[in-house]
Amino acid sequence: MCSSRKILWSLLLLSVLEVGLGVASIVLGAVGISAVRGQHKPQQGDASPVWSGLCFLVCGMCGVLCARKRTGLIMILFSACCICGLIGGILNFQFVRALSKRPSSMHSVHLAEMTLACLGISSCTLSTWLTCRLASSEQQRMFLEREHSLHHSHEMTDKETLDNSSSHGIPQISYNGHTSSSP
Repeated sequence: MCSSRKILWSLLLLSVLEVGLGVASIVLGAVGISAVRGQHKPQQGDASPVWSGLCFLVCGMCGVLCARKRTGLIMILFSACCICGLIGGILNFQFVRALSKRPSSMHSVHLAEMTLACLGISSCTLSTWLTCRLASSEQQRMFLEREHSLHHSHEMTDKETLDNSSSHGIPQISYNGHTSSSP
């Protein structure tokens, strides 16, 4: 079983990769849009790399935040961003694949866009899985802390019982945490 530290480092590495994929996809999409404007009227899927790149970028930034602050709300936010990135990447791949079937001089750009989409999809899938592992690890850690706290609480209760029984059979009354003997 992976330790929480390994999961965090893996999540951080994947998140930085997603940020890089997002930036690269946005840049490649902008290059594709500018090249298309010179050749013909922009089509439906020409801007999809920019949108999926934006999804990957937001997902990666949330992943970095999740690796730094491991709260439940941030983990849920990151998982939702990963799912959005996954959907954006799949849609981008489908749109660009349809564009690449048409005759144009941008075949290599389309191929690069599809490759980035596949890498982004894989990264989002792995990040979602790692977030689930991290949440499980955090839940186990919190359970152990609570169990330790309860164990410590029972020890204190046992100690108070021993202290009360050392008053020679005289019942003790407690007022605001202070004990006094009853008459």
